[in-house]
Amino acid sequence: MKAAGLLFVLFAIYGCSAKPYAVEPDVDAASPRASNVFVVSHGWHVGIAIAAEELNAVIPELEGRFAGAEYYEIGWGDEGFYQAHEITTAVTLRAIVWSRGAVVHVVALPASPAEYFPVSRVVRTCLSAEEAESLAQYLSSSFTRDGAGNLLELKRGLYGNSQFYEGEGRYHLLNTSNKWAAKALKSAGMDISPTFKLTADSVMAFVADNRKACTR
Repeated sequence: MKAAGLLFVLFAIYGCSAKPYAVEPDVDAASPRASNVFVVSHGWHVGIAIAAEELNAVIPELEGRFAGAEYYEIGWGDEGFYQAHEITTAVTLRAIVWSRGAVVHVVALPASPAEYFPVSRVVRTCLSAEEAESLAQYLSSSFTRDGAGNLLELKRGLYGNSQFYEGEGRYHLLNTSNKWAAKALKSAGMDISPTFKLTADSVMAFVADNRKACTR
């Protein structure tokens, strides 16, 4: 029982505290909900898809790299696991126990996420301008930058027109890719507790139950 209690305390302390940190939106603002955000399930993790123009406003480098994109799908995860050509037990354990760092995966989508991922589960919710801005700021804070403020480009991405970048934070048992996505949703104004959002299904279920319709 003591061990279980200690584990609960560790989750409570570190579940939301690891980089990148959630960004709190302006809760007093009341602009119309007009910004679509999509959560995409890839089985073991989820991605967050946001309109390209909204993310270009805070990360203009992406517009140069992915000219003509309608949406960006963003994912975050362990440097070794996410970029591995083959997922083995050793790769998985290394990510959980002694991750070397994090990466951000960016995919340029020429159409809506629902069209681009026809066989994946995609859930849409709608944000106010303030929520979309704080989400974009959170996604921006997930990238590591050099001394001049430039993104650190790594290898090509996993599918489509995509790219890996060096990411902020460190992947571990209490700071997973799905917890990163839950913090993105918290930054988008959703009343979600990232602490126990360990699986893609738990994140997708929350979004499905709490999604908002556009008001304009």
